[in-house]
Amino acid sequence: MTVLALLLFHWFLSLFCQSFFLHRYCSHAMFTMSPMWEKFFYFLTYIAQGPSFLNPTSYSILHQKHHAYSDTPKDPHSPVHSKSLWDMSLKTYSEYKYLIENHKDVKDSAVINKSPIWPTLDNFAETKYNIFFWVLLYMGVYYMNGIEPQYYLFIFIHGFMGPIQGAIVNWFGHKVGYRNYNLNDNSKNTLPFDFALMGELYQNNHHRYGNKMNFAHKWFEVDITFQISRLLNLLKIIQIKST
Repeated sequence: MTVLALLLFHWFLSLFCQSFFLHRYCSHAMFTMSPMWEKFFYFLTYIAQGPSFLNPTSYSILHQKHHAYSDTPKDPHSPVHSKSLWDMSLKTYSEYKYLIENHKDVKDSAVINKSPIWPTLDNFAETKYNIFFWVLLYMGVYYMNGIEPQYYLFIFIHGFMGPIQGAIVNWFGHKVGYRNYNLNDNSKNTLPFDFALMGELYQNNHHRYGNKMNFAHKWFEVDITFQISRLLNLLKIIQIKST
């Protein structure tokens, strides 16, 4: 039971950071916030994703290219042009690693929004020491909670949390579900009530209105990340541009 609680807590914290900060803020600039809060959510994203921390600049470029070239051969993560979820994930990883090393030289009209940077944190996050630190920390948490050794295999899920969530969204969001809008790609809304991915699986809605903060467009759809963002907007922590 403790293992499940830890996994669920980590799942939703990591998911929120990827959806709220990396996706909606860094990639689409759907809202603004002060430099102090930007640093706070930047660091929170690092804490949430740990060894699988997704560099905001590389993530942002990757995602903007996905929208510009959705489900075409130039899409960095399209299930339409991949043999399997694993094949798509390998292609995504290859493009991501290339951007880590070359993002300053990217010349692509699809890349409009500039992502925030934190060189010291970004550089450390790419080292083997970062991976070593987080694996030891996860093991320590399991040990202190009296979790039996056979359950330590779940540490692999903790370690790859960010890419796992991204792969699920990009695969199922363009493979399974219904469509509210007839677009020139294969985007779909996978779940009519998307609690599991906090609104990220409303891909068809999002691809139709790429800059709208609320991914839920029908009365039965609920975007959890947007609802949390509304509260943050009410508290004046962020300022949403368009709902």
